[in-house]
Amino acid sequence: MSTPALFSPLTLRGVTLPNRLVIAPMCQYSVIDGLVGDYHLAHLGRFALGGFGLVVVEATGVTPEARISHGDVGLWSDEQVPGLARVVDFLHAHGSKVGIQLAHAGAKASSKRPWDGEGPVTADDARPGEEPWQTVSASAVPVAPGWPTPHALTVEELTGVRDAFVAATRRSLDAGFDVVEVHAAHGYLLNQFLSPLTNRRDDGYGGSREGRMRFPLEVVGAVRAAWPEDRPLFVRVSSVDGSRDGVTLEDTLAFTRELKALGVDVVDVSGGGLGGGWQHPIGYGYQVPHAARIRAEADIATMAVGLIVDARQAEAIVDQGFADLVAVAREAQDDPNFAARAAQELTGSHDVFPVQAGPRLASRDRLIGRLGPWTGPDPVQVQQPV
Repeated sequence: MSTPALFSPLTLRGVTLPNRLVIAPMCQYSVIDGLVGDYHLAHLGRFALGGFGLVVVEATGVTPEARISHGDVGLWSDEQVPGLARVVDFLHAHGSKVGIQLAHAGAKASSKRPWDGEGPVTADDARPGEEPWQTVSASAVPVAPGWPTPHALTVEELTGVRDAFVAATRRSLDAGFDVVEVHAAHGYLLNQFLSPLTNRRDDGYGGSREGRMRFPLEVVGAVRAAWPEDRPLFVRVSSVDGSRDGVTLEDTLAFTRELKALGVDVVDVSGGGLGGGWQHPIGYGYQVPHAARIRAEADIATMAVGLIVDARQAEAIVDQGFADLVAVAREAQDDPNFAARAAQELTGSHDVFPVQAGPRLASRDRLIGRLGPWTGPDPVQVQQPV
């Protein structure tokens, strides 16, 4: 049997991913002071054991103020490197390449953890010792009704944000990551610069599409310069804002052409985050067409996301040229072995499972194949020996 496209290796610069299935960044809001510990070792480690070719650590604050919440992972301090390095080493030992998403939440910072409610932290509902902080953005425009007005970053302050991304990039190298992804999606700071919904500036960083792209491109260019030439750089974009009045796919095509010129290797094509709701088609693979168009028209590798729930669906995305990589998040939380199960379904082999499990699962499947499915209602259904 020929190798499915989904399980063919992909070489990006000096890094070869063993397959095309990726764990997308998933915020867990489960650390203190940005320091990764046992929870993330278990949370992320299970995806390496589950056969994913690349595992990307969640949105990681480049400064304390860049975090979405007090529970976010951080990389603004050298003290945060060892915890991440421990995770990287474990994932490498079990066959996965590892990425990290560097992020600044901008006006969406100082938020509650999802299980504490929606919206910004206030002095009245903050957890003890977790006070809200002043947020920043492209302009003094709240991201949604009920959110505080952010401070509009000055040109001098933009330099500090850019430098924080660079410092976090260098710490990512110290931690051993194979891939860095810059987060320019989901309504966070770089998306706030790109979107006309939140960027009302009248200087060189606003106004026209070119002006709105300027600061995100400066950040990406600085990260690329700080990241080794032999390691790939990804950028996550919102191909469209939630509202049709925000970023359009044509805007994103222009942005991704500039990203390619800067040396970006893969565009992680997501969507939404500003404008409230989702005023676009939705369903299985609903963002895949955007990844396909960016791949074709910007001539850059893409990663597809968006309600991808089936091995055959993921295989078709790569095999038919919609995208080069397929990323899942909630589907992997539901089934951390999604990649290994996909390999078994597409090839009949259990080789992508860890050696501690694969041969035993193969043996069990052979027995079940001989017995046929359990039909009930009797819990015991056996065949007599020959």
